[in-house]
Order: sequence, then structure tokens, then C-alpha cells
Amino acid sequence: MKNRILNPAAMLCLGLLIGLIARLLDIDTTNPGEIFSQMAIWILLGTLISVHSTTAGRAMRNVPAFCIGMLVTYYLTAALTRGVYGAGFLIGWTVFALCSPVMAYFAWRSKGRGAVPVILRVGITAVSALSSVLLFGRLRIYDLVIDGILIYVLFFKKVDRAETRRNMNTSPP
Repeated sequence: MKNRILNPAAMLCLGLLIGLIARLLDIDTTNPGEIFSQMAIWILLGTLISVHSTTAGRAMRNVPAFCIGMLVTYYLTAALTRGVYGAGFLIGWTVFALCSPVMAYFAWRSKGRGAVPVILRVGITAVSALSSVLLFGRLRIYDLVIDGILIYVLFFKKVDRAETRRNMNTSPP
């Protein structure tokens, strides 16, 4: 079932839809628009996609497809609605999308056992919180909620990797 939902084509479509919604929320609302302008929500969404992907390779394909889809519709909609956005934001989010395969790999690996996955979990959580402070000035209530969900997903939610182990055991050499 995960293969049907968590594949690059589906993630591209989901990114296209969420990019459109995020831009429309920017136009018509204050708080929801503000939330989707924060890096923490995109770290959370990328982490969710990554940890639920069946393999690290799939995570590394799914997350960039999602990010690119989101960027395309967000900035296309901004251009069509004559929205205000700077080239710096477009470049920054594009760099984020281009780096997302590496981030997806680390997020996928964070659900393993041992010291390295724990370090990765702490790092992902720290980057999420610090991005709100460094880029946007402070942690707000919704940042705390987003980071709380991220902590739950990374530290407490169990992810079944049995399917991955079965695939690795049955794949040809």
C-alpha cells in the first residue's frame, strides 16, 4: 500500500496541491498562511514522507518530488496572482528542494537503532527549531506544535520496516 501512495508521481501531485493551497492561504489568511511560510512545517512534512517510505532510496526520490511540486505551484500561483515574493526566497527554497534528497536519507535513517539514528533525530529536531528562530525571529505557538509533532514522529512513533527487510531479503543479488 505504501508503494502506491509513497512514490514520486504521487508525491509530485501532492506537492503541487499543497503548493497551491499554501499560496492561497498566504493570500486569504494570516495564521495558516504564516505557518506554511515557515521551514519547520516543510521539515515535518519531508520527515513524514521519509520515515514512511519503504527504503532510503524511495525517500530520496519522494521528498524532492514533493518539494519541487510545491515550489512550482506556489511560485506559479504567486506570479499569476501578482503576489509579492523575492528572488531570494525562490532561490532559498530551491536550494532546500535540491538538498532534500540528502535530508530525506538522514530522516529515513533516523528511525534505525543505535547512536547515529539518535543523533540524527536530535539534529533534525534542532534544525527545525533553530530555523524558526534564525530565519523568522522566534518560536511561536505553532512552531512548538509542529516541533512537538516532529519529536513524536522521530522519537516515539514506531515505523514498520519489516516490509523493507522482506524486500531486501527477496531481491536478486
